Amino acid sequence: MTSTSTPPGLARFNALDDRAALAALHEVCASTAWGKRLVAARPYATLEDLYAAADAAVAELTPADLQEAMAGHPPIGRPRPGDPTSAREQRGMAGASEELKAQMLELNLAYQERFGHVFLVCATGRTGEQMRDAIRERIGNPPEREREIVRTELGKINRIRLARLVEED
Repeated sequence: MTSTSTPPGLARFNALDDRAALAALHEVCASTAWGKRLVAARPYATLEDLYAAADAAVAELTPADLQEAMAGHPPIGRPRPGDPTSAREQRGMAGASEELKAQMLELNLAYQERFGHVFLVCATGRTGEQMRDAIRERIGNPPEREREIVRTELGKINRIRLARLVEED
């Protein structure tokens, strides 16, 4: 692997010691198992290799690993104070009406009561209304179906966050 063939951000990630790489990956996904799988598979020759490994690691998450990953996500409409990542991802709720914010709070609580975890959706690029409609649509899902949708949404979120991690200079 040469520096001319590996993108600079990916080369930097590959060069991190394991502890630093795990810390960086924890900002992408709160699942320890996911991060360890990605660190163990380094070095990555291409971004696509990294993304494929990330997708495979999401697919292999146990229910407990998935729960750990979801615990790292704030509810839609309530990004963590001082957390630019969740604020950026939930930008579609930033200008939402008080009525929409109240609806999201109520729906988030009902969803959490039903499934035992936060409503997880790849919010990047979605409006507040689209996120509200998504939670309304999914709240009636059987738990097994919802768990697979959550896994898919987590994979989308992880890819976006991973791209920011390794594609920026």
